Amino acid sequence: MRRFTLPFLALLLSAGALRAEEGMWTFDNVPRKLLKERYGFEPTQAWLDHLRLSSLHWGGASGSFVSPDGLVLTNHHVARGSIGRISTKERDLVKTGYVARTRDEELKIPGLTVRTLVEMVNVTAQVNEAVKPGMKEARALEARRKVHEALKDETAKRTGLQCDMVSFYEGGESWIYAYKVHTDVRLVAAPELQIGLFGGDPDNFTYPRHDLDFTLFRIYEDGKPYKPQHWLTWSKEGAKHGELTFVSGHPGRTSRAWTYGRMTHEKLFAAPLSLRLLEKNRAALEGFAARSPEHRRQVTTRILGVENSLKASRGYFNGLNDVEGMKSVKAKEDALKSQVMGDLRLKALAGGAWTRIEQALQAREAWYKEPALVGALNSQFLGSALGLVRLAEAKAQPASQREAGFDTDAKLEAAAKRLTAEGPAPNLELEEHLFRSTLEVAQAELGAQHRFLQIVLKGRTPAEVAKAAVSGTRIHQTAFRKELLEGGAKALEASTDPMVVLARAIAPLAADVRRKQEAFDTVLAENSRRIAQARFELEGRNAYPDANSTLRLGFGRIETYPASGTLVQPFTTFGGLYDRHDGWGGNALAAHNGAWVLPERWLEARGKLNLSTPLNFVHSVDTIGGNSGSPIVNAKGDVVGLLFDGNYEGLPSRYFYDSRVNRSVSVDVRAIVEALDKVYDAKHLVKEVLGQ
Repeated sequence: MRRFTLPFLALLLSAGALRAEEGMWTFDNVPRKLLKERYGFEPTQAWLDHLRLSSLHWGGASGSFVSPDGLVLTNHHVARGSIGRISTKERDLVKTGYVARTRDEELKIPGLTVRTLVEMVNVTAQVNEAVKPGMKEARALEARRKVHEALKDETAKRTGLQCDMVSFYEGGESWIYAYKVHTDVRLVAAPELQIGLFGGDPDNFTYPRHDLDFTLFRIYEDGKPYKPQHWLTWSKEGAKHGELTFVSGHPGRTSRAWTYGRMTHEKLFAAPLSLRLLEKNRAALEGFAARSPEHRRQVTTRILGVENSLKASRGYFNGLNDVEGMKSVKAKEDALKSQVMGDLRLKALAGGAWTRIEQALQAREAWYKEPALVGALNSQFLGSALGLVRLAEAKAQPASQREAGFDTDAKLEAAAKRLTAEGPAPNLELEEHLFRSTLEVAQAELGAQHRFLQIVLKGRTPAEVAKAAVSGTRIHQTAFRKELLEGGAKALEASTDPMVVLARAIAPLAADVRRKQEAFDTVLAENSRRIAQARFELEGRNAYPDANSTLRLGFGRIETYPASGTLVQPFTTFGGLYDRHDGWGGNALAAHNGAWVLPERWLEARGKLNLSTPLNFVHSVDTIGGNSGSPIVNAKGDVVGLLFDGNYEGLPSRYFYDSRVNRSVSVDVRAIVEALDKVYDAKHLVKEVLGQ
């Protein structure tokens, strides 16, 4: 859809619809005054604490507690990989869906952990004190990192919680986030893929939508349902057009604080490469899927994930090519530079930071492809072998000379545990297929004469190398990895396992690429921090930090926006779902791989459902990838929706927020209840979520 100019929108929309509900706010710095002035609502600390402790960090996504018996709500697309792990050829739960009729039927997901944010500790002052005047960039960064690490360990010992080091405002603030970890997570109910992803890739990142994108899990502790102190009450009435909503989730990554030069580098180099690699990855997976229906089942979740990333990345790229949007970025940066240069103290702090970042970006143009292509891209086996080689090298060095990830005994131990952990049975056929594809892509991007290809291929084809390495390796066997780990450098050097041989050969090159990348990252991190510190001096904490997968609060109304010469509807309904199915010819026409075909169970339930029930809604909360699975609550704190997507026009918000078109899309909780009751015959779950 084309982007509308501001004058056109000013004529089309009322002034109220042009509100800028921008912001992914940390829970310690919620703009209460703004909320009170704009909406007449000011959240109390108890309200915020309740929402925070009801929210869950789901790896790269989000979730929430919705009952006193540890019932958890998230998206189907967030859960899809977990459901796939417990599926088989004979029992494909991703395709058919699942409902546990009793607690005994709830299925444990091996390896899945989720977390609750219990405590946040601001350690900015202690971290900044570690940096002495005149320190070089690398030394300053290392000094901050060491004190941050020490403070994290102290907090972990004091609380018994899992602690993360967190930086905000490009390093302007440093925090410790302490989490309670939940390791026993069980599947309770999930819809069929065809209804959880209704519309498929064509409808992804669009609106109006008709997706029942939800899944219910339950968290257990000591073999019993977990009893959280906080959970969200399920709204029976739902939300209304124009109503204020809040989103509590973990937005993955925005880059709004990047310099204009860094965005330009991304536009010219990094983003086009990323798009090409995603396209090649999708093609490789589709090639594997084409071998048989069973092959397709094995990679369906991967394909959907890559397609999602590809469409999102294209939308982000549109932002970098949006002339007006980038003009606004440049204007803001020029204004900040002018203020910095006009203040002697700020000039000494950050006056040269933009130049240092630009110099680093220019130098990176010669090697920017290597970090993405050298090493274990798309190869689980080669990644394991390289990890063992790196670990052995680190053990042989003094702590002061080790890479950052191995510079303490605790980190060495953690790395060893990861490398020898029992994993799912490998798919050797898929591993070989993807490894061959990786080498073919590297040939195309780096050129056959690149030292990486010379080392790996040695005159052979990618297919020959992949076949020999995968068919001959034992690196996927846990016992073999433990044997190599215990034998150390000597065992690795003597090994004739083809994956280990490859890892030994490319390890020096991979280390060189890491050193270049780390030096580049150091320059960007330290100088971005200086710019952020100068901005702090001028603006204080009146702004929100870029997203970084930490818990954030956003807010906005359920409201429409212009598209295709009209306004989109605030809600879609079950009636619209069936109309979409019928409009594409029903099951008789499987257009676009059956994107708009409904499962038979849903066709049979058509007469039972209240077709006016709201299914999805659109609202002006500011979100990005990682917010998937976030609960949407009203001012009372009741859950009214489940966020699962954003609109395509809003994807440039990775780099700048545009209040004209930025919208997020959520499942209405009324649709979940209606489906559980009348399609899945899960009245026991309806009673649980409604507190009956």
